[in-house]
Amino acid sequence: MELESLRALRHGGGFEKSILVQLPLPKHINEEKILSEISIEKDVDGFHPLNIGKLAMKGREPLFVPCTPKGCMELLSRSGVTVKGKRAVVVGRSNIVGLPVSLLLLKADATVSIVHSRTPDPESIVREADIVIAAAGQAMMIKGDWIKPGAAVIDVGTNSVDDPTRKSGYRLVGDVDFAEVSKVAGYLTPVPGGVGPMTVAMLLKNTVDGAKRGIVE
Repeated sequence: MELESLRALRHGGGFEKSILVQLPLPKHINEEKILSEISIEKDVDGFHPLNIGKLAMKGREPLFVPCTPKGCMELLSRSGVTVKGKRAVVVGRSNIVGLPVSLLLLKADATVSIVHSRTPDPESIVREADIVIAAAGQAMMIKGDWIKPGAAVIDVGTNSVDDPTRKSGYRLVGDVDFAEVSKVAGYLTPVPGGVGPMTVAMLLKNTVDGAKRGIVE
């Protein structure tokens, strides 16, 4: 049923110029099949295998770049953070953030390392970074002593932790211990209110770009 619905959108006419699949999908749905069925021209999330493949290749440009990684690069650019020649460490290797943001940093001429759940002594690697992208999904795992003084830190994580002082009983925190890291980092995004709004902005930009491309064609 899911594939048939997507095929109808993919091949149908009308004004449908974009398709967004909310990831992660339930375990009983094959993510690869679903994403492969989306027309590359309508893939405003940037997760189609052809878009990711072009992102990974020198001299190729995808039609759409994944929104959160694109937002991270926009934050660095608008904050005046130099990427070229810098040491960047990405914490996390997901298809949604970790992998594509690593490729974007590489395209921008950073020297990139990826820290993940099987990396021994991750703090020593993060400590060398001029730029840190935290996208591991582990609440407040990155502490102040992990960070090189003056480094730019982008916190992509959104985690709920118990907080009896809140009406909801919980509060949202990132992968970065904000109170500690803010004393060391040169730049640091908050959670919530940091990467999230930028992701939405990049999704809207992708949608507009796709619509313009469709009109021109």
